[in-house]
Amino acid sequence: MDQSTDIFPLEMAKVRFEKITRENRLSDSDISVLVKTLSPEEAIGVPGRRDFPIVEGRERVIEADFQGAKAHAFTDAPKEFIGKLKDVISMPLENSGERAIFIATMNAVLKHCKFIETTLHCKDEDPERCAVEISMQIYNTLGSKKVGLIGLNPAILEALSKTFGPENVRVTDLNGKNIGSVKYGVNVWDGKTMTERLVEESDLVLMTGTTLVNGTFEKIWSAIRRYKKDYLVYGVTSAGVCSLTGVNRICPYGRK
Repeated sequence: MDQSTDIFPLEMAKVRFEKITRENRLSDSDISVLVKTLSPEEAIGVPGRRDFPIVEGRERVIEADFQGAKAHAFTDAPKEFIGKLKDVISMPLENSGERAIFIATMNAVLKHCKFIETTLHCKDEDPERCAVEISMQIYNTLGSKKVGLIGLNPAILEALSKTFGPENVRVTDLNGKNIGSVKYGVNVWDGKTMTERLVEESDLVLMTGTTLVNGTFEKIWSAIRRYKKDYLVYGVTSAGVCSLTGVNRICPYGRK
């Protein structure tokens, strides 16, 4: 994607998504969209480790269903929704709940229209395999350099620390219980105040797609453009936005 654009990816994706729904005559249809909150077991299965944010209850996965096409989005503000697609499109996206419903629904509709395929979170042991795969793909691209992780995914942080060495990894998080602690040899920085430093000190920034939901993506994106850094967005939440805007995404074990 052209990083010189002044339009942020979520805004651009919304415009392009609206065009797709009009072209496919979906925006004014009577087809309903159902969005529900999944239990941790429904969303991620039973992984071997129990320190994922969703397992601990700090985040939840919502699932949108559009004509049988299902898609997920992570959020710390889950909301249920049933209504018309045009109601979702008209949401102002002013808070995490609205953004989560919109993004999950967009992912489901784009899946229905064959724009994207893997929109469901991986389960059981696959999150661990995903972390190792992401770490190795980055290493094979960068070699031994510095990686910044935005959003403390414990499996990914552990894999990055093992692959690059903890001295070459930076991580920020918004959870006060994590900030200031040391995880896998890496100091956890405050995501509200230390994100720009993380970007500046990293050769590649790896960020969770949840940033699109919680409202932090724009600040991160601006820093990435300002410092001209390589980046990747990981996870199923970002499937639709990345597909429509060309933002770099990695999600090795997303399910159809």
